[in-house]
Amino acid sequence: MCGIVGYAGPRPSSPSPRPVEVVLAGLTRLEYRGYDSAGVAVIDENQVRIDKRAGKIANLREAVAGHEASDSQVAIGHTRWATHGAPTDGNAHPHRGGRHGELALVHNGIIENFAPLKAELEAEGFEFRSETDSEVAAHLVAREMERMEDEAGTDHTDLTEAMRRVVAHLEGAFTLLAVHIDTPDRVVAARRNSPLVVGLGEGENFLGSDVAAFVDATKEALEIGQDQIVTVTADAVSVITFDGAPVTDAKRYTIEWDATAAQKGGYPSFMAKEIHEQASAVADTLRGRMENGRLHLDEMKIDESVLRSIDKIVVVACGTAANAGSVVKYAIEHWCRIPVEVELAHEFRYRDPVVTEKTLVVAISQSGETMDTLMAVRHAQEQGAKVVAICNTRGSTIPREADAALYLHVGPEIAVASTKAYLGQIAACYLLGLYLAQVRGNLFPDEIGAIMADLEEIPAKVQDVLDASGQVEDLARQMREATSVLFLGRHVGYPTAMEGALKLKEIAYIHAEGFAAGELKHGPIALVEEGQPVFVIVPSPGGRDSLHSKVVSNIQEIRARGARTLVIAEEGDAAVEPYADVVIRVPATRALFAPLLTIIPLQIFACELATAKGLDVDQPRNLAKSVTVE
Repeated sequence: MCGIVGYAGPRPSSPSPRPVEVVLAGLTRLEYRGYDSAGVAVIDENQVRIDKRAGKIANLREAVAGHEASDSQVAIGHTRWATHGAPTDGNAHPHRGGRHGELALVHNGIIENFAPLKAELEAEGFEFRSETDSEVAAHLVAREMERMEDEAGTDHTDLTEAMRRVVAHLEGAFTLLAVHIDTPDRVVAARRNSPLVVGLGEGENFLGSDVAAFVDATKEALEIGQDQIVTVTADAVSVITFDGAPVTDAKRYTIEWDATAAQKGGYPSFMAKEIHEQASAVADTLRGRMENGRLHLDEMKIDESVLRSIDKIVVVACGTAANAGSVVKYAIEHWCRIPVEVELAHEFRYRDPVVTEKTLVVAISQSGETMDTLMAVRHAQEQGAKVVAICNTRGSTIPREADAALYLHVGPEIAVASTKAYLGQIAACYLLGLYLAQVRGNLFPDEIGAIMADLEEIPAKVQDVLDASGQVEDLARQMREATSVLFLGRHVGYPTAMEGALKLKEIAYIHAEGFAAGELKHGPIALVEEGQPVFVIVPSPGGRDSLHSKVVSNIQEIRARGARTLVIAEEGDAAVEPYADVVIRVPATRALFAPLLTIIPLQIFACELATAKGLDVDQPRNLAKSVTVE
């Protein structure tokens, strides 16, 4: 979950701030991955210099101010989401390793067997200054450097080999970056079950947990595979396996967006910006998928005969991605007549799920690094299932390990609370469902063409909702003192209610719950009291009329008990007006596509309410963007 950055560049002819500046800039763009503390380390005049502070990167910049310059060729940095140890200066990364502090190391992940390793090091006289598992790795690598020097009888050491020896003894998930005074021209990194990518520059090279770390300097990137070690200098990048074998087939690719996409662009927050990018996000996800009247998913590398044999689909995801999966369950079952289960990834593999070679697993993850989802993917593949990844991040682990991948192309999402990736995930899953219907013959080509034509109208309708956002923004500001908000929906409106509640919990820190409207009388209506705000997502009266009338009855039931009814309804739906305190209109569309529109007012509401409360919308407390630990 933490953000890590590494840099190796040319030795400056005079003192230069470049390595520290590069790392600070990268950390700033990665702060969404963790903001409990931050730090940087350089090799300066044959010693390791470390600056680190609890809190956000602004605190680190203050600590570094005045001594950014050095003759260093390398720097590493870290922005932390705390796991082992409180978010303090001492627990911040980088950590020193060795008896004389000759090494610095940063770590993303969890070392599960750190306790016995720490006891072993303490018995040998190594001193610990933090409560973290990461400091164990720092001392282990430094110890291996010492041992190699003793073995050779000279001052010859090899940081890459020292890292290789250490990772053989580590259990858990980790990306490690290390620098050492004996090898002042290089950064060595190791990866297992945690993200790492290389940026390829001219006369300089970069490491990061995300391409955002270096996208302002280079668009060329290199994927680092599972259980691999990479060594970067200014002029070279080399990769080996944990067993020491050279890696010659590392995949190089070009980043599709530039650094401006990771800037606010005049919006008050990244979340506000990303909400307003959703029309183009949906359009970019859909673009280029139809050719000569047929759907073509270039990334779909599973043979059509296999797809025709599928008898069950299981969606595995967490958080917002799971809500996206719950939306598209309705669509895929309707179009393909295949049963669809939506599973929280962290529960899936621990309950002995029924998965066979005829099961298609759809793994949804914005980052492609969500650890729970990755473990669910591996478990499903062990049972013989095929896996399709729905992902936004090129080169990430889940799409690389899946049998096929469908990328969103919505650009970087910086705010911790997901918005545009959520719409992209739903749109991508619609494409998957229609593709399956095409392959399996569930729908005729003209039916698929008509559905796609309606889907391609959604971006313009999304823009219509965004253009009318003033009403919802005013409502949110009026409700900034609210302490509880409920959300109701039926059919595809139910997961929309769940997602609306999640957004409010994530960034406004108030009680919010989403319920299936039909469940109301089975318990949740007890929560309704005088003045209780309740958002109700009303299905189209042009769809299944029984659902529309039932939800209108639900509105009457809660209003009779004092609720303040905030109704999201289709344009022209007059039936809701007598029972709604506030009506928020969205354009008419197919019932299955309504979630792409009805969620937007709820996103705007959460964002504006949190802003009105003076909260940090982009970096809510206790959260990080990419959950890379279990």
